[in-house]
Amino acid sequence: MTTKPFQKILIANRGEIACRVIASAQKMGIATVAVYSDADRNAEHVKMADEAVHIGPPPAAQSYLLADRIIAACKQTGAEAVHPGYGFLSERASFCEALEKEGITFIGPKPKAIEAMGDKITSKKIAADAGVSTVPGFMGLIEDADHAVKIAGEIGYPVMIKASAGGGGKGMRIAWNDAEAREGFDRSKSEAASSFGDDRIFIEKFVEEPRHIEIQVLADAHGTCLWLNERECSIQRRNQKVVEEAPSPFLDAETRKAMGEQSVALAKAVDYQSAGTVEFIVDKHRNFYFLEMNTRLQVEHPVTELITGIDLVEQMIRIAAGEKLALTQDDVTINGWAIESRLYAEDPYRNFLPSIGRLTRYRPPAEIRNVDGVTLRNDTGVTEGSEISMFYDPMIAKLCTHAPDRLPAIDAMAEALDRFELEGIGHNIPFLSALMGHPRWREGRLSTGFIAEEYPDGFAPTEPDEAALGEFAVAAALLSHIHSERNAWISGARFPQAERRAQEEKVVRLAGAERRVSIDDTDGSFAVHLDGASRGVVYTGWAPGDTLAEVELDDRSLVFKVRAIAGGFNLSHHGVDLDVRVYSPRVAALAALMPEKVAPDTSNLLLCPMPGLVVSIAVKEGDTVEAGQTLAVIEAMKMENVLKAEKRAVVSKIPVAAGDSLAVDEVIMEFGE
Repeated sequence: MTTKPFQKILIANRGEIACRVIASAQKMGIATVAVYSDADRNAEHVKMADEAVHIGPPPAAQSYLLADRIIAACKQTGAEAVHPGYGFLSERASFCEALEKEGITFIGPKPKAIEAMGDKITSKKIAADAGVSTVPGFMGLIEDADHAVKIAGEIGYPVMIKASAGGGGKGMRIAWNDAEAREGFDRSKSEAASSFGDDRIFIEKFVEEPRHIEIQVLADAHGTCLWLNERECSIQRRNQKVVEEAPSPFLDAETRKAMGEQSVALAKAVDYQSAGTVEFIVDKHRNFYFLEMNTRLQVEHPVTELITGIDLVEQMIRIAAGEKLALTQDDVTINGWAIESRLYAEDPYRNFLPSIGRLTRYRPPAEIRNVDGVTLRNDTGVTEGSEISMFYDPMIAKLCTHAPDRLPAIDAMAEALDRFELEGIGHNIPFLSALMGHPRWREGRLSTGFIAEEYPDGFAPTEPDEAALGEFAVAAALLSHIHSERNAWISGARFPQAERRAQEEKVVRLAGAERRVSIDDTDGSFAVHLDGASRGVVYTGWAPGDTLAEVELDDRSLVFKVRAIAGGFNLSHHGVDLDVRVYSPRVAALAALMPEKVAPDTSNLLLCPMPGLVVSIAVKEGDTVEAGQTLAVIEAMKMENVLKAEKRAVVSKIPVAAGDSLAVDEVIMEFGE
């Protein structure tokens, strides 16, 4: 198609999704308008758009969630249509109606569909009437926590407690008993009120060993409705998707077709017009149950685009302009396999708690298209120097790979994550890297409980096996040798008597052990021995100062992130992160005599685990608390986090109060005997 549906559109969003929509619009020759808060004045989406309009202070409730500010920006710039992205106003029927009254087109479904599907209680009733399989549950008004406990008992534990107007994992809790149902109701209701302005809650049966699989639909105003295959989103943490893929490794053709046809039936039941997603819970027998319909573009839409070749944003724009879909169901195919990893500003070593700050280094791998059968795509809204704020979602980027089959796509993702340089904040790249090598993930044996089951005590750096330790030792020794050669060359320029050390013996200390590495580059290549055994010739183009080192060892190309530390390097590869010290034999003997630094004792303190706002303090000074008792609630990046006592203790001091903003490791309370 070469027609231009609109002359100018406004994107009522921020970050990577705003950049994503702008890219498709500009490809179509459509001028774009960005909106921004004070916190986003220098954001990438503002720079990328043709025009930009300031709409208010950093809190979303004072900027991105104000429909009148968006409409005023449209009038100011002459934008004919608004693409809402996801989140914010994307599923608010009143916003769509307000735009229509002003003669501005909403790039999304009509208000009726948004209203019907945006309410989880109503949507389940409509789904059941349309012949869509649904999960047992209570869709009526839940009066209070006691009522919630009664309903949960009638349905049978475990149950899922959800905000009716929820999304993105907010306002959701799983309860396995009465106490958890009571607390889950209170927390879900509170989160729902603060996040969506709607505190209605419903309860449904929690399907054990569930897989989260969703169907992408695309429908126009002329009666055409298509299903664009499925995405599996089972790798989740706190109901927030982390890794998605298309297609699912679990579905067969028969189940895929049944889910697709039911999704189309639901879309037609509400006269759906635009891109949308019907989400299902699928049990181990491939029985599937309707979960919800998202009446917007999904975060994970790129994997569908990669396997179908269909630009969903472009189709949304054309449908909104009244065009008929130029596709039929037969045109929708599955080409290869796509993986998406969500890069979050959260610290996996601190139970994935949110992290904020400035990106002091942001160097994603170069995007490629069908190079050796692999496509690499990175949807992002930040650059080096960007600020990750406490006001918005912590997602930094969506890294996607596409290959002819699943394992090549996973391997391409593993290498891409190894090449992704990100510093200045805590981030989940180490976890994503470890996941790509996890046997259960690689085999496709998934469930929404994967992370909780495989990392019950939280994520810790991957423990390297003997082969990996050898690779790290060789790599570190090689980098150290190159570094010392560079120093010798510099010294030799000033002091001709300085001799090049073509042969070196190194003692490498890592993971509590010592390895001996000898390197001989007399003839210009690196001949390496590890613990007396030859590792052959090793190749690398690394130079001192480089932050990535590609090392060819044993006919394998290994990519290490490199950071200089005292006496060696910090190296990371495939989720393994190690401080590696490299010494001469003499220095190694002396280093062994140095005392180990002892960490301070913080066992008598409750420290704030992330930057956030104190919602409430549940105890007072002088109280005796028991293990598991709630101490405080901290809100960070729109999620409430309940902090509980680890053991019996007496509260001796509480230096903070509700409403205080805290930094990481700031003291919330102290304990005594």
